Amino acid sequence: MSETVIDTNELGEKIVRVLKTIYDPEIPVDIYELGLIYDVFVNEEYDVKILMTLTSPNCPVAESLPQEIQEKVKSLDAVNDVEMELTFDPPWSQDLMSEEAKLELGML
Repeated sequence: MSETVIDTNELGEKIVRVLKTIYDPEIPVDIYELGLIYDVFVNEEYDVKILMTLTSPNCPVAESLPQEIQEKVKSLDAVNDVEMELTFDPPWSQDLMSEEAKLELGML
């Protein structure tokens, strides 16, 4: 049997690279470094589940941002399906931002 096996960790890293190309429209930092992505799950069938938040429940991109993420991640060849889950627990705070994001925004 010559089956092409895709490492789910490798696929997870590809997904993170895609997430780093998506920017919050109000803050010039990508959504991954901003700390909006809480978790990325990939199962053996290459179904992806992304647990994310927004900077606030009233965020103007509450509809479009998860859709953009879903479309871009789904465009990866190995990805079968993408499920988005939006949560506000825990609520987003600046503590979730990476050092890189804080530096970019002059917070360090």
